[in-house]
Amino acid sequence: MNSPDINTEDFMASVDFLSTRDNVDPERIGIIGICGWGGMAINAAGIDTRVKATVASTMYDMSRVTANGYFDQGNNADARFEARKALMAQRTKDFKNGTYDLAGGVIDPLPDDAPYFVKDYYAYYKTPRGYHKRSLNSNKGWAASASTSLLNTKLLAYADEIRNPVLIIHGEKAHSRYFGEGAFEKMTGKKADVPAKLDATKNWSKTVGNKELLVIPGASHVDLYDNLEKIPFEKLGEFFKTNLK
Repeated sequence: MNSPDINTEDFMASVDFLSTRDNVDPERIGIIGICGWGGMAINAAGIDTRVKATVASTMYDMSRVTANGYFDQGNNADARFEARKALMAQRTKDFKNGTYDLAGGVIDPLPDDAPYFVKDYYAYYKTPRGYHKRSLNSNKGWAASASTSLLNTKLLAYADEIRNPVLIIHGEKAHSRYFGEGAFEKMTGKKADVPAKLDATKNWSKTVGNKELLVIPGASHVDLYDNLEKIPFEKLGEFFKTNLK
């Protein structure tokens, strides 16, 4: 099951622990969230003032995609009502059966006409690159009713009140890039305005105050999971060294 409350608490409980260690400066704690946990990291930073710097890399806003569908194609009350009906029917079925149906992980075998981001996920979760026997995405997936709580959640509701620095990193070709652009706009009040085509030789960035959006030319969503040539390690080091003085 998804739990935005537990996922946010995970970050904050980690800060609890670190803040009380003799070998940790509690004024120099930062967090990194990747993919769905990127949105959770921003939510945590919006609550936990002890977090002095936040990175959200190749982030998903899981509340937005659950409530609106991909690319906001289902952003209307009727679509959400039908989604709620289906989820509630699933919960009744699961309770009656004393078990729960799984939604299925990344599709396998991969159809030739699969969307490009599904092919990206397959290349990660279904190969030795990212496969794990306990990975939900690598195997039979989350519970079919897993997204219930996310339908009425707004992870970025108070993101504009985060006073400490936030760096959002996304790939130019990531299907999820619009989540990062939306988070940047929410926090700054300014549109990202990413050019239609980037210079392949350098990263593109936009900074408003202490919030920055960094886009990596040619990178896909999963490139920022493990592609050592695409992940901007130098930038990450610079960001944390600057903001965790």
